[in-house]
Amino acid sequence: MLTAKDIMTTDLVTVTLETSITDLADKFVTSRFSNMPVLDDSGKLAGIISETDLVEQQKPLHIPTVMALFDGVFYLDSEKRFQKEVDRVTAQKVGELCQRNIVTCGPDATIGEIAGLMSKHKAHLIPVIENEKMIGVVARLDLIKAVEV
Repeated sequence: MLTAKDIMTTDLVTVTLETSITDLADKFVTSRFSNMPVLDDSGKLAGIISETDLVEQQKPLHIPTVMALFDGVFYLDSEKRFQKEVDRVTAQKVGELCQRNIVTCGPDATIGEIAGLMSKHKAHLIPVIENEKMIGVVARLDLIKAVEV
């Protein structure tokens, strides 16, 4: 049975938390990868960034609806959600935009287990971790290629 170590990509293209959004866009274009691991200053996995994150950043800002009642103003939407929207459209670095809830697997995870993780968590890229170190990634295309074999 095929496992993560059999199908993972080990020639990794990564970015850091400090990579600018402009440099990230250039890396997406030149590498032709649609998802990348994000590393912190010590080289440890800190997040995942995707082309979708970059596209979502360009989405128009939704201004919350307010209602005036008895000299008071009440937000009909969450102020917290509005702040997240503002943070998204003003992000300048990968660390401000990347997904921090990372789903990972070990090198012995089967392709069925990896497919289950991808499906359950809507993940397109699963970092493979061994001894607290990222040794590769499994992308959806890696799974599809494994099915061909």
